[in-house]
Amino acid sequence: MSSEEIILGDLPAGIVRASEAYNGRVWNVLGHTYTTKIESASTYAWLSLDPAGTGVPPHVHPTQDEFIYVFEGEYTLYLDGKWTTAGPGDLVQMPRNLPHAYYNKRDSEAKSLFWVSPGGKLANLFSLLHNVTDPEEVGRLSAANGVDFLAPGTVEGA
Repeated sequence: MSSEEIILGDLPAGIVRASEAYNGRVWNVLGHTYTTKIESASTYAWLSLDPAGTGVPPHVHPTQDEFIYVFEGEYTLYLDGKWTTAGPGDLVQMPRNLPHAYYNKRDSEAKSLFWVSPGGKLANLFSLLHNVTDPEEVGRLSAANGVDFLAPGTVEGA
């Protein structure tokens, strides 16, 4: 996928099969494999495979609500000012403007479905972050695409 801006439209009808990615979009973002399941102006969803020891540091979506439905594994989450965990069958709700983070601190992979509403620029961001390893560049690209990472040390335990 090039770094061209992805233009989102209305939600299409159809089925994205378990083994497929919507429009073939699969990215490596901070060590996680994100497989796009749907892209539209109203929502964006991706299957996340999270290897042991990976995570996404504290950040905020100023214009999007974010959700995680956990299929496998356990996530350690920073949510609403405190640390908690979520496991299989749990639905995590992260309202816009609420700082949050998630980590897989277990010895095995975690698997979940994430989605945001509205779709915003998240597909663009994932396209730009594919295989980026420099934390400063991740922060810069994220801020330009609607996700603001908190400064290191802002959240105790992160």
